[in-house]
Amino acid sequence: MPAPTHPRSSRSAPQRVEVRLPWWAVALPAAAFALLLLMIINPGEATAAPGAPVLGQLIERALHFLIR
Repeated sequence: MPAPTHPRSSRSAPQRVEVRLPWWAVALPAAAFALLLLMIINPGEATAAPGAPVLGQLIERALHFLIR
């Protein structure tokens, strides 16, 4: 049994698709990229936190809690 076929339309496909973005859809990613780029370029102000590492203390307390 043959499958029914659909006749082709004589209309052509649209030639142009218009996409409109709000201003913030372009500005926010651009600003975030610029900020991250500045942070990579100038890492001189980044310093380590004083004191014992918090992650180490957290793991130690979790292990102590689990061993009980």
